[in-house]
Amino acid sequence: MIALTLDRIADITRSRVGGPARLTDTVTGPVTIDSRQVAPGALFAALSGERVDGHDFAAAAVAAGATAVLASRPVAEPHLIVDGGDAGVVTALGRLARTVVDELTAADVVGVTGSSGKTTTKDLLAQVLGALGPTIAPTGSYNNEIGHPLTVLRADTSTRHIVLEVAARGIGHIAHLCSIAPPRIGVVLNVGSAHVGEFGSRAAIAQAKGELVEALPTAEDGGVAVLNADDDAVIGMAARTRARVVSYGRSEQAQVRARNVELTPLGCARFELWLRGRGTAPVELRLVGEHQVHNALAVAAVAAEAGMGVADIAAALSQAGSVSRWRMEVTERRDGVTVINDAYNANPESMAAALQTLTAVAQQRRAFAVLGHMAELGAVHEAEHERLGQAVAAAGIEGLIVVGEQAEPVAAGAESVSAWRGQALRVPDAAHAVAALRERLRPKDVVMVKGSRVAGLERVAEELISGEDAK
Repeated sequence: MIALTLDRIADITRSRVGGPARLTDTVTGPVTIDSRQVAPGALFAALSGERVDGHDFAAAAVAAGATAVLASRPVAEPHLIVDGGDAGVVTALGRLARTVVDELTAADVVGVTGSSGKTTTKDLLAQVLGALGPTIAPTGSYNNEIGHPLTVLRADTSTRHIVLEVAARGIGHIAHLCSIAPPRIGVVLNVGSAHVGEFGSRAAIAQAKGELVEALPTAEDGGVAVLNADDDAVIGMAARTRARVVSYGRSEQAQVRARNVELTPLGCARFELWLRGRGTAPVELRLVGEHQVHNALAVAAVAAEAGMGVADIAAALSQAGSVSRWRMEVTERRDGVTVINDAYNANPESMAAALQTLTAVAQQRRAFAVLGHMAELGAVHEAEHERLGQAVAAAGIEGLIVVGEQAEPVAAGAESVSAWRGQALRVPDAAHAVAALRERLRPKDVVMVKGSRVAGLERVAEELISGEDAK
């Protein structure tokens, strides 16, 4: 973070300096809500969590080197106090981030949204743009009203790119995040069924995602909207922005395209990257799954706007690896069993992509899908889970293990396909899923684990990787 005195921060955040703090004391960063991450010169923001109250860790934060505590009630340590409880602290963080990003005129802000693929695309962008200069991006899915400003506040005068994952739980959320850190480039990946239970319809999801392109500067001021040409709801957002539109995808109309896509034996995509007017170059991704092609194309479009040539973009994409955990992590055990851990989250579209990846990796080997439920689908919960089960059967996957009562319709859907020769097993939790797999796995089998975050299925993959080999 850029250096700011406490009196300047108080003015920005509309807070009051208290305790033994001095107005001239300076915060140099980082800004954190975790006292364990405090470093000398930090600002510790005290929030009241479900289990602990950050105010109780004010002394520890200052002892570790924090200049002051941003708090909503008085503490004995040097502090800046705001009104409004936790909401007041979060608002203050947003105001501070906006001031910092406005002062960092040399830094380009890139926002990424979509129903799926945001975190992977953000991670790819950070790695590719990093070749051009210091780049800041959130760790994992730090994409809400707390994580957004905390990410921005990691930037300093050396920063050239700030890559932000932008999520929404309702209409207006993305617009709010864009007011904290206004993007020059906005990427919309897709509009799917994730969170349809909260939004009510895919049209409402598209309305929310489109707030990103509405927040962009005009084309004359450098605004660029990077839109998926293969998703009608996304490319339709071109009418909602005054920014210049750059399209990407596999359709002939896209300005950034992938040609001759094929999968390696490990399930990674290989293709020819084509940029209109800039030439072509070969790409071989290290990420697993054909669905990663679209993510890579979005990154290529942004990188081209940042000034990279097609050969450099292709080389950077080919070198980039997985950063955030539990997203298509592929591990091969000593006995040849391959475990695909994609347990971070799930929605109908990402489940379909994961099944495609499982069959591509398995080839002629036996395949097992360990599936938890997809959260936040609302009224379409049962229908979408049954459809998923039917897709498992259609893919010819031999073993289906359904974890938890909410995922039960997946098993019913698979069993409704009379031609399916596989077996559906219903288990109550991750531990039972591991036990079932250990009874059934043979050397060279392939297991894919996926479900919504609340299902906690990463434990299945971790136990399989660290446990015994197949008999």
